[in-house]
Amino acid sequence: MAIAPITGMLKKRFLFDLGFGISLGISAAYGFWYMHHLKIHDWQAKYYLKLEQEKNAAAQ
Repeated sequence: MAIAPITGMLKKRFLFDLGFGISLGISAAYGFWYMHHLKIHDWQAKYYLKLEQEKNAAAQ
């Protein structure tokens, strides 16, 4: 009784790894953008707005 050859196993594994890697990368990028980057950008915009308001108040 011979063992049947395993065909297409490498291709299936490669496609699985590629799909999993792309999905994980997109999820990580989404998390970074909405959980970190936009919060830091909002904080920075508020900080510079506060500085500008203080500068305008001091000038008057």
